[in-house]
Amino acid sequence: MKRSKKVTIGIIIFFVIIGSVIGGRTAMGVYFKKKFGKRPPPSVMVEVVSEKKFNKSIESYCTALSSKTTSFKIKKSELLEPIQYKSVKKGEIIVKTSGKIITAPFSGNVGTRGISSSILGTDSIIVTLDDSKKVLCDLQIPEVFASNLKKNLKVKAKFLAYKNKLYVGNIISHASRVDAQTRSILARAQINNDNLEILPGSLLDIEVLYNEKKALSVPDTSIIFEDEKKFVYKILENNKIKKNRGFNWYQKSRKFRNYRWFK
Repeated sequence: MKRSKKVTIGIIIFFVIIGSVIGGRTAMGVYFKKKFGKRPPPSVMVEVVSEKKFNKSIESYCTALSSKTTSFKIKKSELLEPIQYKSVKKGEIIVKTSGKIITAPFSGNVGTRGISSSILGTDSIIVTLDDSKKVLCDLQIPEVFASNLKKNLKVKAKFLAYKNKLYVGNIISHASRVDAQTRSILARAQINNDNLEILPGSLLDIEVLYNEKKALSVPDTSIIFEDEKKFVYKILENNKIKKNRGFNWYQKSRKFRNYRWFK
């Protein structure tokens, strides 16, 4: 009896272990099915073919110049009242001296030029008037861009004091010959400075835009490269996709303007 009882207990333990293993595996299967079985398919981004502007650019730098500037040499001993360093309009009084009254020949900002008193004399100062609502920049454009350099080309400028701001302008003139020493062409740009943020004498980073044109385009991440071939995926009306070759042809064809592409 004792032996049969041991055998019975052993069989029961065996089936309990088998049942536990099966139950554990089933529970783990249910858990992973709930967690991973209903995951949504990977998402994709869709872009509509649109017309955008494209251009090439020439990078350069320059020193900002006032569009108008003039200066006056004043003797301190002749001043009837202190000079007000501020913005003035054309015709307003800048300086009153015992000998004359100086008025502004144009609207601008009154300032002073920091010239050593050893040069001017201890009794003299230089008062300046600058119109900086539009600043000028003289650029040296490499001669290789001679065929692209034209009047009215768009210009973008950056001033280090306002790193995240762009100032716009255009080329207003350029030289008719190449400088034999620098192998460059001198061009003058005019840049809008309505808020007077760019100070005369500031160093500007310049980008001259040329060969501007409009064309249909898709993001570069939408293009698939296979050897020398290029493909894009087009979304069809039934929400299916089709692999298309010859992207350049699609890009030029306006009838594909409203097609959507996988990104």
